[in-house]
Amino acid sequence: MITNLPLAQASSRRICVGVGDMAASDDADTVLATYALGSCIGVVAYDPQAKAGGILHLMLPDSSILPAKAAEQPAMFADTGLPDFFRLLKGLHVDFARMRILVAGGAHMIMGKDPFRIGECNWRATTDFMAGNGYVVQHAEIGGSVNRSVSLDLSSGQVTIRTPPSTRQFNLATDPGDQTTACRRAG
Repeated sequence: MITNLPLAQASSRRICVGVGDMAASDDADTVLATYALGSCIGVVAYDPQAKAGGILHLMLPDSSILPAKAAEQPAMFADTGLPDFFRLLKGLHVDFARMRILVAGGAHMIMGKDPFRIGECNWRATTDFMAGNGYVVQHAEIGGSVNRSVSLDLSSGQVTIRTPPSTRQFNLATDPGDQTTACRRAG
């Protein structure tokens, strides 16, 4: 089992990924989870054959606004966290050709006019990184105005996304996804 950064808190079966943190594991008895994705983005990656995967909970799109913080906690930012996340997965021998990806979050959490549009900027930074590196997102639950909590069961590839009004499930091991209709806005 590999976890990264001190914010990941492991228990015997569940690893909780905090804001600006990431965790990955190749232990099939593990469930990875992150909570309260508002404008933040949660990236879930899973290799069904290796039963290995991880979750990244990034908070901001660009580390140049806080370079000292980015050096201390790179997972907080899309531009530093995403490369580190995929290096962490490579360390678990995840086969990127088999890897399945789900992205959630990027909500509009400020009532009224939001001049910063952080959720949208996070989503744009994430999709730009994915496209620029040849990664395909099979499922996306992005936008809206509700927070999301996401968990990944490494034994099966089952991903659960909880929002205040509902719970949705995807199986990254068996569901190929549909990129043309994958982006779902909740709330």
